[in-house]
Amino acid sequence: MKKIFVIFKKELIDTLRDRRTLMMMIVFPILLIFVVMNLTVSLARSQTRKAEEKLLKVGFIKTGDLDAFRSILMKQKNIKVKENLEADSDKIRDLIREKELDFAVVFEETFDLKVQDRKSGSVEIYFKASSENNIAKRRIHSALEEYKEDLLAVRLKELNEQYKELELDRSFVEPLKIDERDLASMKEKIGETVGGFLPYVFVLFCFLGAMYPAIDLAAGEKERATIETLLTSPATRMQIVLGKFLVVTLAGILSAAISILALYLSLRVSKEIPQKVFDALIRIIELKSIGLLFSLLVPLCVFFAAVLLTLSVFARSFKEAQSIITPMNIIVIVPIMIGLFPGVKLNTTTALIPVLNVSLATREIVSGTIQTGLLMEVYLSLFVLAAASLYFCSRWFKREDIIFRGI
Repeated sequence: MKKIFVIFKKELIDTLRDRRTLMMMIVFPILLIFVVMNLTVSLARSQTRKAEEKLLKVGFIKTGDLDAFRSILMKQKNIKVKENLEADSDKIRDLIREKELDFAVVFEETFDLKVQDRKSGSVEIYFKASSENNIAKRRIHSALEEYKEDLLAVRLKELNEQYKELELDRSFVEPLKIDERDLASMKEKIGETVGGFLPYVFVLFCFLGAMYPAIDLAAGEKERATIETLLTSPATRMQIVLGKFLVVTLAGILSAAISILALYLSLRVSKEIPQKVFDALIRIIELKSIGLLFSLLVPLCVFFAAVLLTLSVFARSFKEAQSIITPMNIIVIVPIMIGLFPGVKLNTTTALIPVLNVSLATREIVSGTIQTGLLMEVYLSLFVLAAASLYFCSRWFKREDIIFRGI
């Protein structure tokens, strides 16, 4: 045990001296999360405000007495109404494609007659879909909804005057009133969203944080020609592997922990996140949830460390190790993405799939709906994979043709 600790201490000091490793393990997670979180939230709020305040050029094609709707439309802020346009669909499309119009509201020719006959009149809205126009479209819909309410009020008033004994109100045209009772708690709702995002943070940075120490402690030592000196020490091959392995595991856990801390701090300092949303986020991140999340990190980091160290030992040089290991980022990200798909839940099957089980378990933990049996299955599968990968790594390290490959 003492020899393992000596190897661990030696490798940890070497790792902490490497600026590239420190950048990936500490600096990169903090900077990336702060920049991504604040930039994403700021851009989203900025684009929404921009769309809501954008001056819309609206073509209003009326075919009858529609001054009431025109006045409602004119009350909307930052809307420039263009009238006297031809109700030709091809010309309207050309105007929108050429950006002379943002929207065109076209009432059918018989709209007035249908409304007077207490029927439904048709309205067409022409626009070119974009993220900005999809937000701005709400302003047009708002004006149409207000106009519809006015028409309905007039229609009910006429009926009440004609049939005074009826005393009709809006419920006359709404025979079915749907009252939804969502039994999901605020913690479950936000947890469903946040729980899907969290794995991207700590699983990815867990992998990235372990990647460079693993490359440096195996392929890097080959390149520096220092691995022979280490092999002549009194420590056994297994003790050397365990010493390196513990450093890589620690680096992964530390990187993941720093990323989660950076995420919390970025939420804390961000001024763009509504206070109610922030308060709800803080409430769902309980000490129990944090403890469970970190307990998932340990076997996951062990699994990553053993796999990365095995691949690094196989590589001839630092550059070759990078070219082998870097594409694995995609292999790590894909299961996390699958965990976001609708209907993909943590069950007895998905609890056995590496990375995907952590992604799904994280969502259940944050939502507060995790089942103890399934969580135990996730732990068991991760520990079995971690033990198997560590055993394979130690066997790989004992092979002379692998250790001295390319030297």
